[in-house]
Amino acid sequence: MSDVEVLDVLYETFQIAVRISLPFLGISLIVGIIVAIFQAATQINEQTMTFVPKLLALLVVLSALGSTDLLMLQEFVRKICGFIAGG
Repeated sequence: MSDVEVLDVLYETFQIAVRISLPFLGISLIVGIIVAIFQAATQINEQTMTFVPKLLALLVVLSALGSTDLLMLQEFVRKICGFIAGG
């Protein structure tokens, strides 16, 4: 592999990492802000109140986007294996 091919693979790796993690991080951020506003308004300071809604939201996102993420990772692994087998 040449230097350009290695850089292309690294660029694609970072792109896939962002594409996979961005929905999870975004939903976690939004749910966290909503729960924090609710806690500030009601003056409830319960640790599980921040954890459980985020966990449930992330499970919903995982069930909705899990197959898409898996397909993206499978295509990437096939491409990497092709580079390895091709030399």
